[in-house]
Amino acid sequence: MAQQGSPEQQPMVVGLAAGASHSLALLRTPSGSMVLSFGRGEDGQLGHGDAEDRDTPQAVFALVNRGVSLVACGAEYSCVVSTREKQLWSWGWGDFGRLGTGDCKDVFVPCPLPSLAGRTVASVACGDTHTLVATDDGQLFTFGRNQSGQLGLGSIQDSLLPQPVLALQGKRVLRVACGAEHSLCATSDGEVFAFGWGRYGNIGDGESQDRHMPTKVKGLEGVQVAQVACGWRHSIAVDDQGAMYTWGWGAWAQLMHGDRNDVYIPKRVAAVSDVALVAGGWRHTLAADREGRLYASGWNKFGQCGVGSNDEVVVAPQQVQALAGRKVTRIESGWKHSLAVTEDGGFYSWGRNVNGQLGHGNTEDCNQPTLVPSLSAGSIDVDALNLAARPTVAYSVAPSDRYAVVPESGDGGSGDGLAAASGRDEVPDAQRDAKRSKV
Repeated sequence: MAQQGSPEQQPMVVGLAAGASHSLALLRTPSGSMVLSFGRGEDGQLGHGDAEDRDTPQAVFALVNRGVSLVACGAEYSCVVSTREKQLWSWGWGDFGRLGTGDCKDVFVPCPLPSLAGRTVASVACGDTHTLVATDDGQLFTFGRNQSGQLGLGSIQDSLLPQPVLALQGKRVLRVACGAEHSLCATSDGEVFAFGWGRYGNIGDGESQDRHMPTKVKGLEGVQVAQVACGWRHSIAVDDQGAMYTWGWGAWAQLMHGDRNDVYIPKRVAAVSDVALVAGGWRHTLAADREGRLYASGWNKFGQCGVGSNDEVVVAPQQVQALAGRKVTRIESGWKHSLAVTEDGGFYSWGRNVNGQLGHGNTEDCNQPTLVPSLSAGSIDVDALNLAARPTVAYSVAPSDRYAVVPESGDGGSGDGLAAASGRDEVPDAQRDAKRSKV
């Protein structure tokens, strides 16, 4: 039955994460914490020990009451942090070393990272195939794919284990964010550094070149940046006064400037002010102001903007009317779906749902925020969630044993059949899935 009690005692979702086609929710309960996952499970990213999808939230057995304080999703993998236990776990698709486990095997249950054990993690972010971790003393560690320099190590060599970003020694990194193949970090000085793939200006240095080393973002001089976020190919920053800046790929109006132009130096968003929360999706962006009003802009084919239609939101950011009158306190965007929590503990999801990543108990897309009762305060049944969490035997599989490499179509074959899954090039979903066909 649902748990009752004071607001402080009631079970409530206090953390969100969204990947390409899966979602995580961090649940605070009277007895501890619980991580729930749902959506696509083919690569083990749900953490339940199998490769099955889930269309309703299920607790990850290995993480029940482990003091989890942060959750993050990459395209097809997941990470969580326990401040209490000073531990980071990762699981899911493991190629290129994105899990930081020292190899490229897929992992189907949460795996602790010994190389970061004993460190308190302040911020973690996952891209398509790379991961950033900032510790509470301001150090930055990166691992995973690095073909565009997105690890900030001064090379394009992948890393199977967490590596310190030496170029930022002397800076205290507070917040990190990952796009498909680029990275952002904000320091205690309010500066923003970017590195990785830069074709559309998403590095923010006025150029369209990849950067293999942390590069200071231009146009933010005199601005104290408090928050950073990334979409697939675009970048977002919010200063301590609530001003929002975006730059990078703008072809789908995801930069919230009311046009389709790419931007090479951060440009302030005029249409939304007093911003408290931001999230970037594949081609869309969400922003909530300090009053809790939610706005969206960009590609909306699957309803991921939440405005009640599937039309692109181009002219100006639109308020998400389905949540009008409710104060939004948390937001997150996956590739094509979106999540939000309101002040009263309501959990809402919308957008693409082909793998059940909305948690609605079906696989139907939804073009406006829809309540998920099993994750909403007042109707969360912790006992039932605990009973549904099943112990599993840990196992892992090398990608080469699970997927056939299919040549790129239309260009004679690139020799990197898995590259499209990393988001390197725009590829239709069916074609992208073909390149990851199971053997």
